[in-house]
Parts: sequence; C-alpha cells; structure tokens
Amino acid sequence: MDILRQFLETTGYANLTLGNVVMMVIGIVFIALAITKHYEPLLLVPIGMGIVVGNIPPIEGMSLSVYDEGSVLRYIYFGVQAGIYPPLVFLGIGAMTDFSTMLSNPKLVLLGAAAQIGVFLTLLGALALGFSAQESGAIGIIGGADGPTAIFLAAKLAPHLLGAIAVAAYSYMALVPVIQPPIMKLLTTRAERRIRMPEPRHVSKRERVIFPVAAFLICALLAPGALVLTGMLFFGNLLKESCVTERLAQSARTAMIDIVTILLGFSVGASTQAQTFLQPQSLKIFALGAVAFAVATAAGVLFAKVMNLFLKTKINPLLGAAGVSAVPDSARVVQMIGLEEDPENHLLMHAMAPNVAGVLGSAVAAGVLWAVLT
Repeated sequence: MDILRQFLETTGYANLTLGNVVMMVIGIVFIALAITKHYEPLLLVPIGMGIVVGNIPPIEGMSLSVYDEGSVLRYIYFGVQAGIYPPLVFLGIGAMTDFSTMLSNPKLVLLGAAAQIGVFLTLLGALALGFSAQESGAIGIIGGADGPTAIFLAAKLAPHLLGAIAVAAYSYMALVPVIQPPIMKLLTTRAERRIRMPEPRHVSKRERVIFPVAAFLICALLAPGALVLTGMLFFGNLLKESCVTERLAQSARTAMIDIVTILLGFSVGASTQAQTFLQPQSLKIFALGAVAFAVATAAGVLFAKVMNLFLKTKINPLLGAAGVSAVPDSARVVQMIGLEEDPENHLLMHAMAPNVAGVLGSAVAAGVLWAVLT
C-alpha cells in the first residue's frame, strides 16, 4: 500500500490544479479553432498542443517543464528566450515575399507605418495600468500583429512576460478574420469599399534586387536594434530575387520556416504553465493586445481616408487594415471584404503592399523601443 500511495502521489492526477485544467481547455480550444475554423492552423495547432503539454503538473525532483534546468523542453525553449527563432522566421518570410506591389505604389507604405500607431498607444495604455516602461514596450508591440517581433522584443525587455505576450500576439494574429472585418465596415462606406485600384506598374528585376540591400541600410541605420530582424528579412528576399540562389530560397521558405514554426509555437505554448501564466498581469496583457490590434486596424483605415483627401487617384480605405503585420491573413481579409461589395474588385495584390510594409514597420518600431527603453 505504501508503494501504491507513493505512485499515486507522483502522478499528474494528484497534483492537478484548476489552473492546469483551465489552461488545457484553452489549448484544446486553440486546436479546435484551427481544425474546424481554419484560424491560422500552422500556429494554433502547435501552440494549443504546447499549452496542453506544458500544463501537465510539475513533479518534484523531475525536470520536465520549460522552467526546469536540464529538461528537454527548456532546451527547445532556449530558442525563444535567446531570440533565435524570430530572425529565422523573418528569413523565411523574406524568401517568400514579393515587394513588387509596394515598389510600384510606394505611397501604400504609409499605410503600414500608420498601423504602428497601435503599438505606441498600447505602450501608453500599459504604462497607465502600472507596467514598467520596459514591460509596456514589450506589450505594445502586440499592436503590430507580428508574433516573431513580439517574441524578440519581449525576450529583450521583459522576459518574465514572454509567454503571455507571445500567446497574445499569436492568438490575435489567428483571429484576424474575426477582429478586423467589423472595424473595417464600421469605418468605411459602401462606396469607399467599392473603390478599384489601378493596375500596378511593372517592377524590373534590377529594382527588386537593389531594394533589399538599400532598404536594409535605411532601416538598420535608422533603428540599429532592428538589425537582426530586418537583416534576415531582406537577406531572405535577396535569395529569392537574385535568381541565382533558388535552392537556398526554397529551403528558407519551406523546410526551415516550417521547422522553426513547429519549435516556436510548441515551446511558446509549453511556457504557459498555469502556476506562472495565470496571473492578473496576463489578463491585462490580453486585454491590451485586443485594444492594440483594434487600434492598429482602425489607424490604417482612417489614415487611408485622410490620404484620399489629398490624392486625385483614390485609395480603397480597406487597404489600411492590411497595414498590420499579420502576413498574409490581413491582406486576405481585405480581399474578402472587397469582394463582398464588388465581386470583380480584387484587392489582394494591392493589400500585400501595406501588409509587407507593416512587417517592416513593426520590426523598426521594435528596434526603436529596444534602443530607447534599454
């Protein structure tokens, strides 16, 4: 009986808490949303399963969780803590990104910049709720809707909030099709949503090859803190556009980014152990993240409407919603809303311009915040 009692005391059932059960349910909900609703399944399935795995109750004397010295999960999570995974994700994004639409219509870059207003307003909101300056900067970047950038900055400024910030950022990225449409429709008229964009001009190969080098120099000199993220992004794009390193570009945008996404998503989910994750500050971070995402979307749409006051050729204001960095989901949402009003109005190609500009904007914003708040 002593042996049986000792065995039962070492099982997860004996140490299971209500918090662990709540987190497991959240993880299962993430998995269900990914499978049934197709909400960013490449992110929500690894994160959801990671949440379930990470909330098996800790056993005294056994190194199992991401917080235990010597555990396998801790070694995997090291790539998150040290900021290794986000630049590798950016490398893959660069290798699959076409900047041609942005180069053909440079004024659309302003929409990506306008969406970063959400970052700085959320920073102020976090300060008002009692977070420190460094914590507020890490929380604010959620407004850019860029999971890798949020993880990178949180690892530098507020590593103790890394799990909550990462899960919040990726959750809102996955919920782009739910959050953005009501805001877009509320802030635009039917006539504005039916505006058709002119065909973009042809961008030469020389322009596409010169752009990643020139843009990197501009961004890195402006915000040296963004050097790693922007450097990997533009390096991946150069691999793609040079047409002489197709094997490397193919590996970066397929096998490598898939492997990193698995490790990143699973380890971030595993870090949400109830004993450390279910804290009042986590709920505040999720609330601020929702506000940040809504503000960023609204700022992009409203800025497009302001631009139309001065432009002869009007911009469809829906494109402003693509200024957040959720690539390519926010661009797809713009396409979906545009087609609802006019089945012949295809906005996806144009929406990719502010979308990729938003990626750059969030990376530069992260570099600025890191430099100022360190």
